[in-house]
Amino acid sequence: MLTREENDLLTQTGPGTPMGDLFRRHWIPACLSEEIPSADCPPVRVTLLSEKLIAFRDSNGNPGLVDAYCPHRGAPLFFGRNEECGIRCVYHGWKFDVSGKCVDLPNSPEGETYKDKVAVKAYPSFDGGGIVWTYMGPADKLPPRPTFEWLDFGEDRRYLRKYLLRCNYFQAIEGDYDPSHGFFLHSTLDNNASNPGNRVRGGNRLNSFLNRKHNQVEDTPYGQAHISIAQFGEGANVAQVSQFFMPSFTGSGISGPNVYASNMRVPIDDESCFHYRLRWSYEPFSKEQVWEDKYGGYTYPEQIPGTFLAKENKDNDYLVDRIAQKNYSFTGIKAFPIQDLALVEDQWGARADRSLEKLVTADQNIIAVRRRLITAARALMEGEEPSGPWNPDAYRVHTARMTLPDTLSIEESVEAIKAQTRGPVTLSTST
Repeated sequence: MLTREENDLLTQTGPGTPMGDLFRRHWIPACLSEEIPSADCPPVRVTLLSEKLIAFRDSNGNPGLVDAYCPHRGAPLFFGRNEECGIRCVYHGWKFDVSGKCVDLPNSPEGETYKDKVAVKAYPSFDGGGIVWTYMGPADKLPPRPTFEWLDFGEDRRYLRKYLLRCNYFQAIEGDYDPSHGFFLHSTLDNNASNPGNRVRGGNRLNSFLNRKHNQVEDTPYGQAHISIAQFGEGANVAQVSQFFMPSFTGSGISGPNVYASNMRVPIDDESCFHYRLRWSYEPFSKEQVWEDKYGGYTYPEQIPGTFLAKENKDNDYLVDRIAQKNYSFTGIKAFPIQDLALVEDQWGARADRSLEKLVTADQNIIAVRRRLITAARALMEGEEPSGPWNPDAYRVHTARMTLPDTLSIEESVEAIKAQTRGPVTLSTST
């Protein structure tokens, strides 16, 4: 468990907080590129790390992320005119470009000279992988742009959707490092024979997990690598690795041969976050994969039109079907991510008090991720800058899973699985 002071440090990300400062040293998603789809399109409201902002795209197609309020008298720039390479406040006509510079101040005679002394808070932004990325930290600490593998891929090899989660960002992250929950939460009562995710296969897999031969968490420049080796069947071991990417991104699971899952949870405030749910592949998706992602409703739940809220949500008890729970699935909740959401959106509230926990061995990876974040935030408080943002190519890794002969030593198995985290996996098998 954490003390309440440690829990506050982990979960509070607003301006001036230690964890908020750590987030602000990294490039993070601000919104989907499609939310500001074209030059001079309407601006959109964005709340990020408890800061109220607006995103817009100027006449040249460049994205901008600026304070939600005009520095003149605090009028909302959301209602501004997006025109001729700037957002113009409709209250008194003050206009700002994507860098925050005031380029026109028309309501006073001193405007032509005074405008050079005026600016609106603005954060550097760029488009990549269907996302508008932003950096919210000190200008003199601006790191290189991220270089995740999937940023290089077109939409035929990348599928992304954004969801609103009504809980603290870290509550959503923890499930990706909770290896035992899938044997229950995501299971069906027919020994998973009809499980759409086919992620868990009955008691043998659970016993294999409980009797793992090896589990290690390795600190890396990007965050952590989580490596486990377990006996699976006669004469075989399953080795797998997943990643935690600072400050709040995860590599979790494999959806199929060379199809990877990446999750990005970005705090809106301390009791809500956006989940950028990504599937990507080295090869174009099949028609079946595209259909499932867009219309299947299991991997990507349907959303309420015009919102980022899933149709199955807290307001309707996630449409839990008690008959299905009794006869078919462990939860009675259809969609795989909604099964998680039903549990994490209310763990002692929207921001869990982890001082109340009773943790066990199965939680060791969760504990490791917490410590990695808390240690980094405390180090930044002492003046030690995080190195990860300055080494973006270190982030070009992904999850992997392999079946290996049990004649290999633990050390040989660890090296074999680590070698599969860059480039297409050649020896992985779905398990």
